[in-house]
Amino acid sequence: MADYDVDLFVIGAGSGGTRAARIAAGHGARVMIAEEDRIGGTCVIRGCVPKKLFVYASRFADDFEDAAGFGWTLPGKPTFDWPTLRDAVADEVTRLSGLYRKGLEGAKVEIREERAVVEGPHAVRLQKSGERVRARHILVATGGWPSFDPPIPGGELGISSNEVFHLPALPKRLLVVGGGYIALEFASLFARLGVAVTVLHRGDNILRGFDEDIRIRLRDALAEAGITFRLGCTIQRIEALPDGSRRAHCASGDPIEADVVLVATGRRPNTKGLGLDRAGVALGALGEIVVDAASASSVPSIHAVGDVTNRINLTPVAIREGHAFADSVFGGKPWTVDHRTVASAVFTTPEIGTVGLSEAQAVAAGHRLRIFESNFRPMKATISGRRERIYMKLVVDAQSDRVLGVHILGHDAGEIVQAAAIAVTMGATKADFDRTVALHPSAAEELVTMRTPSR
Repeated sequence: MADYDVDLFVIGAGSGGTRAARIAAGHGARVMIAEEDRIGGTCVIRGCVPKKLFVYASRFADDFEDAAGFGWTLPGKPTFDWPTLRDAVADEVTRLSGLYRKGLEGAKVEIREERAVVEGPHAVRLQKSGERVRARHILVATGGWPSFDPPIPGGELGISSNEVFHLPALPKRLLVVGGGYIALEFASLFARLGVAVTVLHRGDNILRGFDEDIRIRLRDALAEAGITFRLGCTIQRIEALPDGSRRAHCASGDPIEADVVLVATGRRPNTKGLGLDRAGVALGALGEIVVDAASASSVPSIHAVGDVTNRINLTPVAIREGHAFADSVFGGKPWTVDHRTVASAVFTTPEIGTVGLSEAQAVAAGHRLRIFESNFRPMKATISGRRERIYMKLVVDAQSDRVLGVHILGHDAGEIVQAAAIAVTMGATKADFDRTVALHPSAAEELVTMRTPSR
């Protein structure tokens, strides 16, 4: 320790950074962590946690309607109050951020609440205080940041997913720019809160990278829920109107007016101005830190985990990467994260749950396939009268019988696919699925009752 102030300096107190800090400290390392914003990172402060709470709020609209079919009579038309939801979610975010802080403090991790930049392979400088820290190892876990790529005139008149949780009032009209999962989740939840939503996307379909059958069915379901899609359109500029609203001009078609323009065209690794170039850290085309399977950068003393590496940008992945790093470097228990079968969900309504290869990915990898599908009306909808469907798809290798992918669209898809991910990760075959006794009546039983391939 004579040459270093700490064994580990972590830049970024999000999910990956805090996990790495706590595990390293548990192994006996002296750890310091710096966070320029609130402790908790993207997921807790401005990402999956507050967004999921907003999604829950939006789904009550359907529940109130469905209740009538089951004999319930509500005393009056339900009304929604945006400030109540907004402030309750903000309070929960504050509570969770406090728990993250307590976890670090309990592990005896030193916390610095200011921006930190890299000054060399073993040196970090805190910008506000000017403190310079010598670290045996540096871990960069700064996550990602919303991007408007390419920049357009008037882009500053829009808001990002960072600001959407704090709107002073619920807009009557919302324009969402983007066709990825963040854009669609917000489009879906605001539509169910009574907002007139338009989605503008330059691609010919939404959710690039997901299974094609899921993409088509989700788009149709969201359109039926009242969302207007403008696909194949590229936004050219945004202008402010005298009444405070916005007008977006597209390369084709009429302009779109809205009270709020939410720009959700993607996120970039948050490496700008971190000083990584001074240490010789190699970056990729999007600014991501290039790392190996052990999360090591081109500089042996500097590692990176989470979205800043642009591998799989999901909170649980960042957590596992941080844990693996700490165990490997400080615990004498080297291991790496398997990124091949990571389950994910899209919390639109209807919801998506997916794990493994899409049909197109499996074909591209050279597999000969059998595809099993089920498309059915859920039991609840038979009485509620809702025009709701659940779609499930198994992608199976025809030679080995191994289930390569599971894709679900419908209520609780994320909850269902988490269990299916265990089977896919273990290499389960379609025969393993078939010999599993169904749980009846449930939607999930369809995963083990599909017998005839659709193609």
